[in-house]
Amino acid sequence: MADKQISLPAKLINGGIAGLIGVTCVFPIDLAKTRLQNQQNGSRLYTSMSDCLIKTIRSEGYFGMYRGAAVNLTLVTPEKAIKLAANDFFRQHLSKDGKLTLVKEMLAGCGAGTCQVIVTTPMEMLKIQLQDAGRIAAQRKLMPETVAAGTVETKSPTAMQLTRQLLQEKGIAGLYKGLGATLLRDVPFSIIYFPLFANLNNIGKKDVDGPAPFYVSFISGCLAGSTAAVAVNPVDVIKTRLQSLNRASTEDTYSGVTDCIRKIMRNEGPSAFLKGAYCRALVIAPLFGIAQVIYFLGVGEFILSFMPKKHD
Repeated sequence: MADKQISLPAKLINGGIAGLIGVTCVFPIDLAKTRLQNQQNGSRLYTSMSDCLIKTIRSEGYFGMYRGAAVNLTLVTPEKAIKLAANDFFRQHLSKDGKLTLVKEMLAGCGAGTCQVIVTTPMEMLKIQLQDAGRIAAQRKLMPETVAAGTVETKSPTAMQLTRQLLQEKGIAGLYKGLGATLLRDVPFSIIYFPLFANLNNIGKKDVDGPAPFYVSFISGCLAGSTAAVAVNPVDVIKTRLQSLNRASTEDTYSGVTDCIRKIMRNEGPSAFLKGAYCRALVIAPLFGIAQVIYFLGVGEFILSFMPKKHD
């Protein structure tokens, strides 16, 4: 039985709603991931995810855990929409009689990951600066000797201020710093995630031609998401380091992916590439679990059913 025709507007709505719900639920864990990945030997402020969140609440208040959330909530809708809709598009065009080989499933995931970086790179570039601002401020208070000479302590910038500054100083390329590392993370992630999800979801189907129950889609999304997240975590560490603009005088700076890998290996060892891995798994699992439930419940199709239809 052939796959039904894709309703692109419905898929875009589903991806957007799923992204908004998911980000709101897991953003504090994502903040902890960024701060854990960015701290280097000699400037450690946090020992674990829970320690990071507790210290963040104490120093910055409850809403301190949501630094950078506005950027994510604004851009996660187009990002998730592109990712999910692109995967569906490629799967449909690569399928033959409604069936896909594993290689074609991976190619569809590759296409989806490549498309999404258009939005993901600037979104994460801004988000990381805002998320890491609290760590830098705490470092100035606890370890003033690590602050570079002549550094002036200023209030944390807003996303708009950061955007204007990057555009003025470096042009559009400033927002796309770390594009290569983002591709190296998101393409393998999608190659792993989408085929794994599709196959796990198929296992849970009660009817071969029917949809899987929503709880099967949720569990499949969680398992596939956490597996893919941990698998690409080393590249996520590299991407986070490359996209962080503010560093203490004792912390390494990096000129590119290769330089970053070399310095991390030399100064921190291989284990540094797993920093924040469990945080990332805790972020991605519910994020994609929720996404798949919304996607397969057809919330977008339901909303569009109330829209007046055009007549020829």
